[in-house]
Order: sequence, then structure tokens, then C-alpha cells
Amino acid sequence: MTAVELRRRVADLMGQARSDLAELVAIPSVADPRQFPPEECARAARWVADAFTSVGFTGMGLHETADGSSAVYGERPGTDRDAPTVLLYAHYDVQPPLDAAAWRTPPFELTEAGGRWYGRGTADCKGNIVMHLTALRALDGPVPVNLKVVVEGSEEQGTGGLEDFVVHHPDLLRADTILVCDTGNAAVGLPAATVTLRGMVNVVVTVEALAGELHSGMFGGAAPDALAALVHILATLRDQAGNTTVTGLDHTQTWTGEPYPADRFRADAGPRDGVALLGDGTVSDMIWARPALTILGIDCPPVVGSAAAIQPRARARLNLRVPPGTDAVKAQDALIAHLQAAAPWGVHVTVESEAVGQPFEARTGGPAYRALSSAMDEAFGRPMTTLGQGGSIPLCNVFADTYPDAEIILMGVEEPQALIHAPNESVDPREIADMALAEALFLQRYSGGR
Repeated sequence: MTAVELRRRVADLMGQARSDLAELVAIPSVADPRQFPPEECARAARWVADAFTSVGFTGMGLHETADGSSAVYGERPGTDRDAPTVLLYAHYDVQPPLDAAAWRTPPFELTEAGGRWYGRGTADCKGNIVMHLTALRALDGPVPVNLKVVVEGSEEQGTGGLEDFVVHHPDLLRADTILVCDTGNAAVGLPAATVTLRGMVNVVVTVEALAGELHSGMFGGAAPDALAALVHILATLRDQAGNTTVTGLDHTQTWTGEPYPADRFRADAGPRDGVALLGDGTVSDMIWARPALTILGIDCPPVVGSAAAIQPRARARLNLRVPPGTDAVKAQDALIAHLQAAAPWGVHVTVESEAVGQPFEARTGGPAYRALSSAMDEAFGRPMTTLGQGGSIPLCNVFADTYPDAEIILMGVEEPQALIHAPNESVDPREIADMALAEALFLQRYSGGR
């Protein structure tokens, strides 16, 4: 089938793509039983299994993983059994909607506005599931390569269900190329493969200074204040320019791939007028090549209801993004040592580790990468670029360790305007269409490049 014919078929399928995405978005598949019933994730998993069965996959089954979530898996042989095997990946679980009042549209109802489709999961990652289905429907029949698909159900919770499943079922998911479809392009219409991921460290730091609360008038000025001590510690984690300055971590690396222009980043991130971007490097340096410390939350009295009292105890949850080239365990050790060394007045500091994930760097230049680059070029009418990703996907490291010869390619329908993980998440349907065309062209031509 020619590229022109495939493009026409994808265009004809976009109505079905919208219907598919509307059905998926309507399922609040948040993999946290404290917030949403687990039956919703089970419903999403069954939807995925049925959908891939309808495009020729066999043995579509729900496999329980170590964290209790279900991974949906199936296979579809190609016309040439000796051809390479491609594993298609996505996830059906989504982030919680967060502040419902901040949504301009119902989070679990697909809504079209301004040419975009809004709803939780439209981009991350249900849009990528629909992208896979649209590509396969456009091909309308067998392809040269052998196909496998796995769609997991706990990626957003970071509890590692599929990571554990891969380690214990290595032959089931073994493939020559793995398309990890949970990232996206530089901007709408600017095709890209993500080649690096920052790792991450999550810790909770607790400061204790007093046996109990004290009246700020009677004791303030001499009594050690745990909240003030915590603020002092946290202030040492960045310099005046906004660079992350954890002792022992290099914060001078530079990014050599596709740049992220500062004006585009400002438009995507939306800082207030007059607010500077952080760091003394380029935007690309700061978000893809250097460590970044974010304060995720602080336990302390809220303003409303607070009393004139000195706080005996305070704590904060911190997230450190770790660039490729830096070991995440060593970064965690450096962060813990920094927090303890920065404690003033002899206050007691304890640091609890929550999670550690190593950074990832993909190999480029292999036959699959070349085939995808050619397919992207044809689908979008411009060359594919390479991006970093500030987020972390620990599964990529598990894939790389388990299948050292496989090409791992990160791609998808997400782009900065999608606002993944935030209120008003959306997807541009043109990204679904163009990425589905690129995937279809890749699956049709990949075997010839080996």
C-alpha cells in the first residue's frame, strides 16, 4: 500500500479514532483504589483486549502483575515468520484529574474545543493506544513484521507491575524493536524520537526541633523552629539563578540534540509576566541534561487555621530528576547527604527514600531507527528530530537490561500543549493521524531495512 493510500485510509479512520478515544476517556482508569474503584481499570483493560482482538491479535489476555494491575498482552504473526518482531507498548491507566474546578471540560468526557480533544488520558496515554489501533486498521491486513502488544495498567502510579512482569516473563515480551509510545513530538507537526530520559529520586525529609508546639510570643526568638529550619534546608538546593545545586552533582552539562527555544517553552509552560526561567543554561540543558530538584509538597499548618505557635516538626517530599550519565543511587546518596549537612541549629533530620529510577539513553542508528526516521519524514513532510525527556520511564531500563540487543524507540502523540498530568489535558487529532501514518509506514517497511 502506498503512502498516499495509507494517508487517505488514516483520514477516513479518524471518526472511529475519536469514538475509540471517547470510550476510553470515559473510563476513569486511575490505578489507585483510594481514589477510584479498581473495577474501572479492569474495564479499561478489557476494552483494550477487545480492541486489539478486532485488529487481528490473538491470545489477548489480562496478566496480573506484582502490584495487582493487569497487563494486556497478545500477538499477531507477520507474513514472514523470520522477519523481526516489534513490540507495541502503551498504558491504559491515567493520572487522577486533580483539581476538578480547574478543568474547563469534564475530565472523563471527550470534548472538542479549539481543534483539540480534551479529557484525562487523551494524550497520556490513551491517545497512543488509539494511534496503534488506527495504524493497524489503516494497514488493513497482514504486515511483514511479527507483532506483539503490551498495554499496562499502573504506569502512572510507578509501582512497577510491568517491570516485574518483564523480568519474570522475558521470552513472552522478547522483541527486536520496542516502540514505547508514551512520549511525543517537539510540537504539533514537528516529529521526534525521544532518545534520553532523566531518572528520578523521591525522598521525604523530616525535621524535628521541639518536643511540642510552643507559643511564638513566649518562646519565639530562642526556641528552634522546625519549619524555618526546613525552609533553610530547602533553600540550599538552588542558587540565585535557579540552578539545582545538590552537593556532589554536576549541574553544568549541556544538551546537543534538538533545542527547545525559550520563547516556545514560555508559551508551553506559561510563566507569569516578568518571571524568569530558571538556570544559567539553555532550556534544553535545564530540562534534559541537568539535575532538577522539585519540592512536591510540605507538611505544615495551613494559613487558614494556623496559630501563633512555633512548629516542632515539619517535612517535605522532594523529587530529583537525574540526567543520563549520572547514577540515580549515587544521586540519592548525594541528596540525602546534602539535606543532612544543610540542617541548621542542630535540628534532627531524617530522610526516607521513596523511589529511585535510573536515567535512560537509547541507541540510535539501527535499522528500526532508520526505518522510523524515514517513515516520520514521509508522514510529516519534515525530518525527524531527537529530544530528551525530563520525565522518567523506568520500564525502558528494564527493557534494555532484559533485551540488550533490542532497539528501544520512544515516540507518541504527546507534545507540550497536551498538558499531561495537569488539568485540561488534551491531544491534537492531527498528531494521532500523522503518528498513526508514521507507525503504519514503519510496520510496512521495517523488515526490508534489516
